Amino acid sequence: MTIARRPLLILLFTCLFCLIGYPVHALQTGGQYFPQTGHNVIGEFWEFYQSVSDAALVFGAPITEQYGATDGSGKTIQYFERALFELDSRKPIGQRVTTIALGALLYRSGLPTVNLTTAGACRVFQNGIGVCYDFLTFFEQHGGVKRFGNPVSAFEFQPDGRIIQYFEKARFEYYPEHSAGNTVHLADLGRLYFGRHEDIARLNPVPPFGNIPQTQPSVLSLRVLVFALRAVTLPTDTQQVYVVVQNQTYQPVAGASGTVTIHLPSGEDLIYPVTTDSDGIAVVSEIGFTDQPPGNLVPIDVQITYRELADSTTTSFRIWR
Repeated sequence: MTIARRPLLILLFTCLFCLIGYPVHALQTGGQYFPQTGHNVIGEFWEFYQSVSDAALVFGAPITEQYGATDGSGKTIQYFERALFELDSRKPIGQRVTTIALGALLYRSGLPTVNLTTAGACRVFQNGIGVCYDFLTFFEQHGGVKRFGNPVSAFEFQPDGRIIQYFEKARFEYYPEHSAGNTVHLADLGRLYFGRHEDIARLNPVPPFGNIPQTQPSVLSLRVLVFALRAVTLPTDTQQVYVVVQNQTYQPVAGASGTVTIHLPSGEDLIYPVTTDSDGIAVVSEIGFTDQPPGNLVPIDVQITYRELADSTTTSFRIWR
């Protein structure tokens, strides 16, 4: 083989891989692996993700790898929990990645609505729709029109009473029962749109690509366990209680807090505040009690919260002579 022919063969092999739809990992540099969903973000998609300061909140984690769009457009796409990224290689570098308007694609009218335009509390857009109160605060703090697009619906009331509002690229949901500053959540429109249009096999986790770093697993749900040191105690005795808090992948959750409540047979409740350490463990030691009626079961209730998440569990021990 002559030296002159080698570049041609390399080009042919490159084109072949592109045509059969293999991921373009070999052509990308930089990225991150998200163990909570089992997918990589690399290349220009990773650069775009990093350019948004609160990307984890606005976009969520990737739920697929990047792959060629099935609509024949020649574009590359990647789904995230709350977004769909699209790369158009015909555009200039730095402008090739955009997010698809999933809110506009998924919105269907039909729910009861209220369009507020209260001066000072609302911002009214050119289409006459107002964005108000906590929704407006969240909208302005996290990117505004650039990130979410314009509103496409007024306040809507779901059958369960939850207030929502659609934007071109998002759906806001209102949770007044949560603490101040955490009342507005973004719906997982990426997952919703993917479920209606794509092959579910693309959700299957994959290994990290190359040696790219991994994110720390996000805490999406809590798993609380509680153990009493001794299953049986004397009427006058001491006890220890161990609380273990883990996330959805059984990793320890540090900084989770709550209460351990021990219901003594005498009618007295012993309440202890707890906070988990770096191993996700909290210990209530030297719990003392006297002259408790023997033969009784002593229930232990545990309530734990972490950010907006909460979980509870119970255990017990018995008092004997």
